[in-house]
Amino acid sequence: MKLYKITPILFLRQHGVVSFASHYSCSSSTVIAARNAPSCRTTTTSSSSTIRRKSENNKYDTGAGFSIRWGSNRSWHNCNNNCNKNGILVRLHLKGQKEELSFSVNEQEKQVAVDDDDVTVTAATRMRTYRGLTEDQVKERLEIFGENALAPPKEKSWLELWIQQFDDRLVQILLVVAAISTASSASQIMGSNQQSMTSENMLELFVEPFIILLILMLNAGVGVWQQLSAINSLEALKKLQPKLTTVLRQNKQGIDEWCTDIDASQLVPGDVIKVKVGDMVPADSYLCDLLSSAVLSVDESALSGESVSVEKEVKMGKLDTASANYNNGDDAYDSNPVNEQRSTLFASTVITKGNAEAIVTKTGALTQIGKIQKGIVSAEIMKTPLNERLDKFGDDLALLIAGICVVVWLISIPRFDDPSFHSVFEGAVYYTKVAVSLGVAAIPEGLPAVITLVLALGTRRLAECNVIVRNLPSVETLGCVSIICTDKTGTLTTNKMTVESMLVMEGQSQNNTNVWTELKVEGSSYDPVKGKVHGLLEDELNACPSGAISDIFAVSVGCNDAQLLKTSDEVSLVGEPTEGALLTLAEKLGVSNNEKGPVDENRQRWFCDWNKYATLDFDRKRKSMGVICRNIQSGKERLLVKGAPNLLFERCTHVKLRNGEICKITDDMRDEFSSAITSLSSRPLRCLLLAVKDIQVDQHAQEMHRPELFESIETGLTAVGIVGIRDPPRKEALESIRLCEQAGIRIAMITGDAKDTAIAIAKELTILPKDSTETVLKAYEGKEFFSKCEFEQKSLLSSGNMVFYRTEPTDKQNIVKMLQSLGEVPAMTGDGVNDAPALRQANIGIAMGSGTEVAKEAADMILVDNSFSTIVKGVEEGRCIYANMQAFINFLISCNIGEVFAVFFASLFGFPSLLSSLQLLWVNLVTDGPPATALGYNPPDSEVMSRSPRDRNEEIITPWLLTRYFITGTYIAFATVGIFTSYFLNSGLSFEQVTQWSTCAEWATNNSVCLVFSQESLSTPQTLALSTLVTVELLKALSSVSIDASITKIGPQRNPALILGVLIPFSIHLGILYSGNLGVPSIASSFGVVPLSAEQWISVFLWSLPILLIDDLLKAYGRSKNRNVQVDDTIRS
Repeated sequence: MKLYKITPILFLRQHGVVSFASHYSCSSSTVIAARNAPSCRTTTTSSSSTIRRKSENNKYDTGAGFSIRWGSNRSWHNCNNNCNKNGILVRLHLKGQKEELSFSVNEQEKQVAVDDDDVTVTAATRMRTYRGLTEDQVKERLEIFGENALAPPKEKSWLELWIQQFDDRLVQILLVVAAISTASSASQIMGSNQQSMTSENMLELFVEPFIILLILMLNAGVGVWQQLSAINSLEALKKLQPKLTTVLRQNKQGIDEWCTDIDASQLVPGDVIKVKVGDMVPADSYLCDLLSSAVLSVDESALSGESVSVEKEVKMGKLDTASANYNNGDDAYDSNPVNEQRSTLFASTVITKGNAEAIVTKTGALTQIGKIQKGIVSAEIMKTPLNERLDKFGDDLALLIAGICVVVWLISIPRFDDPSFHSVFEGAVYYTKVAVSLGVAAIPEGLPAVITLVLALGTRRLAECNVIVRNLPSVETLGCVSIICTDKTGTLTTNKMTVESMLVMEGQSQNNTNVWTELKVEGSSYDPVKGKVHGLLEDELNACPSGAISDIFAVSVGCNDAQLLKTSDEVSLVGEPTEGALLTLAEKLGVSNNEKGPVDENRQRWFCDWNKYATLDFDRKRKSMGVICRNIQSGKERLLVKGAPNLLFERCTHVKLRNGEICKITDDMRDEFSSAITSLSSRPLRCLLLAVKDIQVDQHAQEMHRPELFESIETGLTAVGIVGIRDPPRKEALESIRLCEQAGIRIAMITGDAKDTAIAIAKELTILPKDSTETVLKAYEGKEFFSKCEFEQKSLLSSGNMVFYRTEPTDKQNIVKMLQSLGEVPAMTGDGVNDAPALRQANIGIAMGSGTEVAKEAADMILVDNSFSTIVKGVEEGRCIYANMQAFINFLISCNIGEVFAVFFASLFGFPSLLSSLQLLWVNLVTDGPPATALGYNPPDSEVMSRSPRDRNEEIITPWLLTRYFITGTYIAFATVGIFTSYFLNSGLSFEQVTQWSTCAEWATNNSVCLVFSQESLSTPQTLALSTLVTVELLKALSSVSIDASITKIGPQRNPALILGVLIPFSIHLGILYSGNLGVPSIASSFGVVPLSAEQWISVFLWSLPILLIDDLLKAYGRSKNRNVQVDDTIRS
């Protein structure tokens, strides 16, 4: 009696039947893995779990065991469902002459007992024991778990989004001003003589509120558009879900059949699906069988961000597919991290190699991609520092404006019954309009528009640096980034695997002085022209065609399925990155390497002499791949092998020297080999051993069709060389990290790579100190870091650079949240679907240009070239933008304070109307707008990256800047009110008479004196005041190129746009004043202005020019103040 042990890999209970859905190994002595057992072969059948009799002549019994009679044609015979009694279905390939064989199944020992010692079991094949779901079961589970689709988020209506745009203090103040202005204009119309009020006069009264409302509507429209674009991140997730799939279902007769083109949204837990190369996995599933291939590879980059395909395998585990209770949201059946779940197929990943069957375990929101959707929805969208400061500024300004307006209106109450008014109500309306004018003057109406324009300008400059900005405020936020959380692959590195080292053995076989010699390989891309092999002899392939270098070339080309493609500006890869590295090495070793020829010219030349005969696929056990090649002319056959050095070297018996001699491997050679591999791995480099063997295919005909026997073919090999491969750092990354250190920006590298690789790259790029020891190294595995207490986590995150390796998809978002709780402003990079929640959470989400659409839609900006240095350029640009913002805010606020003070002082002293609301609105929008926008073109400060990041809580307007604004604003008001008052004084009136203009009829000696205060006569002093206000503000703009440097050091000539931004509004102002001379007098009358004489213009400039001296004196004091602060900080440190 022989016992053949059955090794189950996956334990299932499907519809109450215990079965072993896996491969079995057959050996009379030890349990050997099915794919590699030399005495058994595993195949797959698509039979259903119902097994029917083929012939009545066949017999079976239903006892403890069962017997099967085989016919003379050795065909398969089946039995009915009673075969399931012991829970195991086994089909045996038999060798021998017996036509009848009995065997029994031992449920406890999992053994098959064959009753004839002369019979050998050569192969065992499991039969499918799981069944498709019935229509009723599908309906029941759809009711429980819902459709296999991402739940649509609750969306706001257009009206809700529109109303939300008015939740802003500045906007609300403008609405109040517009309402009061409308009411005032309406009351003026009702209180006036209807016959004297023309339609033009009525329209002029409503110009002011109309312009205010128009600006608010435009701003609201832009806000709604920006918010609607954010919804696309969730829509992009839906695109990743496959629409159709292949599933096993029972038909009405109870027979299982594969149903193709089934709507993937109708999948339920317990469904059996079939996936093949190119398919997108429709739901999280547990792998239960591999079909027609020993390997199943899956591209999980959308989830993990890692570009290397993951090999899946069937493992032992328990599932209860009868009740589907496992789909309750927990991972009890597999609690490992996502990147370690080798038996799970995740929704939205893509099959790159092999075919398989799997059982659906989770659908819809409970899948990994569903959890990511929850993360995107729940991610708290942080306001940018600029928005926070502008909100604070708006709140403060609202209180200030309201207070000043109320004070102005209250101190004017005694004048409500002045004789110049027909009634107290008319007086109240007049001074209400004065207060409204003050509100219009105080509000920088142009500020939101200017900020938007300057940010848009920044996006254009960033686009030139390969940065696409999706969220305008994020441009400025870059300026206060305090820590960059960056991925390694493709951002700090090139994401192009490259051979950096090649080892060949040199020496003499006679004196046993052989040593491994390292040849450095130059280059960091797939372009072989951009690099060479140092130490390579001239034309070594031709000079020594039987040497080790020649064989390294042959293995690199022949044992390779990749392809290099040359476009106009770069060389791209089709295939696995490791094979691309070998192919590039082969071209560097080749006899031809020129820019004009094909990029793979040497590969093409080799294939002119050799053909591929057979491929021995890679598998996880032997960790090698082999290709049998045949010479076209001679018919010689060779086996070319590449694989893991330690395992493959054990199957090598000889080593080929560089000169072509072959040496038998000794113990000393093995020690030297281990030392060489250790040295390469410590850098760290991914090592591959290349080996060859002369072979005769006829001698291995049987083994070549049985993957478990490939290892027997790959024995007796001759090692020819070792290559060290890695994803090299970008050349510009080191300098960019140095700039970050200089700018006070910390780096946190977060990667899914192994510890040694992550630390080596971090040290090479100086993210971590090169001389740091294991004990002081700030490098942590994801699980290790989050197992620490929260206090320790925050303590570690609060200072210095860090490295996180082997991280989980949720780790990035948790790290970002923790950094934000510490007051940091983190920028986060990412490219995978799993990165989307962290990108939304971060203050700045930066997606890679080569990343998934989900990551791009969730991010604030996109790096076209994936380069870390581009992030640093963006930070520099963000700081420049903030400096320019300070410049134009300095200009706008100084001007607005001047306007407020001018109206306030005029009201306080009881002067006639200084400026109309329309004139003030015109100054804010047209005169102030272009210069403020032009200040966004200010040249960058050479020391912008030498300063530490500003605190996100730092006020836009610091106490010193506010003092400067008040001083310059006071002079603007003084000049405006001064020239206005001087007009009356030059007309022979005293200051006291001007303040008592409303009672002119009481103190005037004749009526002609009072005519100077009439509306027609007021046009000249108002024009003088308006012209002075315009001129002094434009001069202020010219001195704002630098917020600290003198105009004599950094003048307006450094910014040509500013000169244009000053000339245009001044020209427009002249056009309005002299519109009568241009044949359009109605324009001047609408604005209530008249032309000025040359003498009056001289007076305007005399009142305006002192602003340049005052501003320069304030800058000098500010520079002195800053130097003293820096000295104090240095002393304290």
